[in-house]
Amino acid sequence: MKKMLVVTTAVFAMLTGTACQGRDDTTSTRLALMKTTNPEPIRTLDSNTKTSEKDVKKEVASMPELYDVAVIKGKKDILVAYKVKHMYRFRMKAIEKKLTKKLEKKYPDANFTVSSDYKIFLEASRLKDEVKRGKMSGKEAEDRLQQIIKLQQEKT
Repeated sequence: MKKMLVVTTAVFAMLTGTACQGRDDTTSTRLALMKTTNPEPIRTLDSNTKTSEKDVKKEVASMPELYDVAVIKGKKDILVAYKVKHMYRFRMKAIEKKLTKKLEKKYPDANFTVSSDYKIFLEASRLKDEVKRGKMSGKEAEDRLQQIIKLQQEKT
């Protein structure tokens, strides 16, 4: 009986140890949402608006609640994806509303799509990387930008 108890305890300890390994988040996994990538603002095609994507990035990055900003300017639209600092995450909707009003007031001739969604941020970063490496033409980048904007609008 004692042998059975020892074997059962040993098996339970091994299973518990390996199960925790599969779910344990490493430091790099936990920091993935907090790392700052600081992507450069890009332009897909020449546009009709005089709004500079670099000025938009500076304006958005000046907000203390945010720590990383991706800006992509298309022919008619400007995508602004950002990450919110952890202590401000409960106010994300208010931050998005504040940021949208701020941008529309400063740049009335531009059409903004603003998102704190991490997937939108990742897609914007991927688009920037592909444009910088020369894998996409301006037209293809504009089409991809419109897909990202459509994806964001479906989420709201």
